[in-house]
Amino acid sequence: MRKTSRIPNFRNLGIHLRVLLLHLCLLALLVVYDGQPDASISAWVNALTQISSQWLPPLLLVMGALTLAYPWMSRWAYRPALAGIVLLAVGLTALATEGYHVWIVPLRAAQWCQVLLLSAADVLLCLYYLDLLQRAYSPAIAEARLQALQARIRPHFLFNSLNAALSLIRSQPQRAETALEDMAELFRVLMADNRDLVPLSQEIALCHQYLNIEKLRLDERLQCDWQLSELPPEMMIPPLILQPLLENAIYHGIEPQPQGGVVHIEIKPSGKSLLLRISNPLPPPSNRASGNKMALKNIRERLRLHYDLEAQLRQYEADQRYIVEIVIPTRPLSEVVHG
Repeated sequence: MRKTSRIPNFRNLGIHLRVLLLHLCLLALLVVYDGQPDASISAWVNALTQISSQWLPPLLLVMGALTLAYPWMSRWAYRPALAGIVLLAVGLTALATEGYHVWIVPLRAAQWCQVLLLSAADVLLCLYYLDLLQRAYSPAIAEARLQALQARIRPHFLFNSLNAALSLIRSQPQRAETALEDMAELFRVLMADNRDLVPLSQEIALCHQYLNIEKLRLDERLQCDWQLSELPPEMMIPPLILQPLLENAIYHGIEPQPQGGVVHIEIKPSGKSLLLRISNPLPPPSNRASGNKMALKNIRERLRLHYDLEAQLRQYEADQRYIVEIVIPTRPLSEVVHG
């Protein structure tokens, strides 16, 4: 499930935004280079607006074409794919320049050559920048960071769960055996190579095992309300996304309250994305533990490494509940992974 093509992922929103920002910076530098030293700020802005109106339409045309062509180009070898990107970009720029020449202002041969040379240099510069960006997120670096960012179960959970299982060995040996099996499976996932995506059903099953363990010690104080809508059959998500959020919900929302509470887990499609929402009751202010937000930071970082800007994580309070929402694209990882 990892992205194997070295060419930039032109279906990723982050790539588009970075290319647009890079071009705006290049155009600003060009305006400064060609401008008069004593020009006013308004003159600089007007010049930048004028040159942007000439370059941005062809750029958007090229980016749109590369978005459509990416599924095919991603299957090519690296060098032919780069050649295809350059030829497509220069060809579309030439086409746009021909339209400008026919319908707006005639261009001299020297201006034609200048536009095409600038276009080729522009494409090569962008590809070089995106290649440097991809190297920064190369598999070795990204995998090492993903390993380091895996959410860690709090030590108190291990000791409390073991004590709860030990207390059941004589009175309820079958239940104790099931609890130990659930713990073994949970820690097997934690110690596994968690760099690839996993089926959503597998993550949900892991969460059920975790909740079964927590029920040993919290009993009726812990209630869970699962709301699972019609889910994509082949939906894949990063591992250990839901379980740390459930642990946070129990640690901060259920344990501090003598009467316990209900943890709501909602998973449903939302447009072309998958919405995962977990909420827990807010304890009284005197019992609230601020926490260090490590789990949320880890999940946000892993989402960024997997999806760049295509995934979102947000948390807020509403109706005396603390709510965490994650939005994940339902498209294949090869189409959303960081370029």
